[in-house]
Amino acid sequence: NMSNLKALCFLCLALFASVKGDVPPPCDSEIYCTGPILHQVQEAKLFDDDKHFVDMKLRLAPDDVLSAFRNLSSMFPNTTIPPVKLQEFLNTSFDQPGTEFESWAPPDWHEKPNFLSGIADDKLREWAEKIHGLWKSLGRKVMSNHPELYSQIYTPHPVVVPGGRFRELYYWDSYWVINGLLLSEMTDTAHGMIQNFLYLVNRYGFVPNGGRIYYERRSQPPFLTLMVESYYQATKDKEFLRAALPVLEVEYQFWMENRSVALELNGKQHVLNRYYVEAGLPRPESYLDDLELAEGLTDGKKEQLWMDLKTGAESGWDFTSRWYIADGGDNSGTLRDTRTSQILPADLNALLCRNEKTLASFHRLLGDDSAAVYDQAAARRLEAIECVLWDAERGAWFDYNLMTRSKNFEFYPSNLGPIWAQCYSQPEMGEKAVQYLKGSGALQFPNGVPTSLKESGQQWDYPNAWPPLQHMLIDGFSKLPSEDAKKLSFDLAQRWIKTNWLAYIKYEAMFEKYDVNGDGKPGGGGEYEVQLGFGWTNGVALQLLDQYGATLTSGGRRVCSGLLLPLVILARVMLQ
Repeated sequence: NMSNLKALCFLCLALFASVKGDVPPPCDSEIYCTGPILHQVQEAKLFDDDKHFVDMKLRLAPDDVLSAFRNLSSMFPNTTIPPVKLQEFLNTSFDQPGTEFESWAPPDWHEKPNFLSGIADDKLREWAEKIHGLWKSLGRKVMSNHPELYSQIYTPHPVVVPGGRFRELYYWDSYWVINGLLLSEMTDTAHGMIQNFLYLVNRYGFVPNGGRIYYERRSQPPFLTLMVESYYQATKDKEFLRAALPVLEVEYQFWMENRSVALELNGKQHVLNRYYVEAGLPRPESYLDDLELAEGLTDGKKEQLWMDLKTGAESGWDFTSRWYIADGGDNSGTLRDTRTSQILPADLNALLCRNEKTLASFHRLLGDDSAAVYDQAAARRLEAIECVLWDAERGAWFDYNLMTRSKNFEFYPSNLGPIWAQCYSQPEMGEKAVQYLKGSGALQFPNGVPTSLKESGQQWDYPNAWPPLQHMLIDGFSKLPSEDAKKLSFDLAQRWIKTNWLAYIKYEAMFEKYDVNGDGKPGGGGEYEVQLGFGWTNGVALQLLDQYGATLTSGGRRVCSGLLLPLVILARVMLQ
């Protein structure tokens, strides 16, 4: 019928928009993003991590480095420089990563912020003090002289970085970092970080994935509006809000103009958002991984895969079986089946719904009449989310696959994103969501909720649990009216704090992710070793210690019987 035909037309546009030729490289640098230096250095495997080379600082002007490389390569057959000579070239033309920063201790750090006094357990309070102390070691200030010598993107204010190989600012990580900084009463540092993001929107029209030029054609989940909300709630600074609002609207427009898809379902047209990066070639920071993954594919399929890998990186979930679309249309494939751009994610749309409601509330606070525009946008999105993503029988929201025109019913914490965003129309949806989580098989693990129930070897899958996802679940369920939901929320907070605390006792470190099966075991899998630091882990731990400090214990407690799953469900999960 006609409406199916229209739906197909919309989908054709969505699918074939992504295969048009001539996509730009990840950035325009002929050293860091494209060209023979990048290719030869990464192919020679001189470093354990491909990110090492693209974070190195130039000792000479870019043109001088390029010309020195051309002269050197002309001396060898096929212009391929032997690894020993290549290493010598790097030693004379580049400095080690990290030399683009000045060390910086946040001047607004002080001992004993107020929230500590609300933590009843002595051991947890002492640990919270140590986490609060970690902000001092994660501060960085970008050198402002000669930005052409770095892959670092200049930002005017110092930053708190995640840690480890993540030496620069990252976009969505910073939401939980900023919330932690505000609890630590480091308002100036938080303000400077938000000003950096506003600066980046003014420069690029959106916030890049992170503070490197090789990230500048992709973003990450758009949390800037919520960072501004957190800062406003802590300071009530209306002038700051007034200055930030037009910039937040520019970012919102970017997502609506460049990351949205129109589709028709049941005779009604809806617009929802997706991640979508139009940049070709392998990711510079994972160059060899991408090159090897695409081996044997046609040129067109290689470019498509590389675009979808960057799109996966834009989602923040890099990588996961959630983004696989195998030949049969399901997610049973491998990393090579990553088709992130062909999926409408439940959590991204929940986040944008929350952004729309927050932008409306900002306009109301400032007393202007643009609130209605965002109220209407939120209402349209709510209708779209409930028409396309909500499943009343299962009681959750599911990603929509544009290729098969169907939902993906696998478990991910993101299926509950609208609870966190408070973007649902009927109170009973909240209670259905509680039952969905209880019946999902995801609550059987003592150390957190896994990112999926599929063990793919990717880091955003089982058995890893990630701080932001735990926090969104806990925060979302804590706002539901029922005692059952609040109990579940506390229980998840207790499990997560216990995991973080036990790992800290063992390793004296905070990790970016944890294994749901080990008491205090760091996570693993993916493209690099588990990292220490760690920005968002610290922020989430501080938020939970603040919210539940009166009742959390370092000893942990048994899971209440109401959360134990029937054996049938357990068996089903174990078989998956």
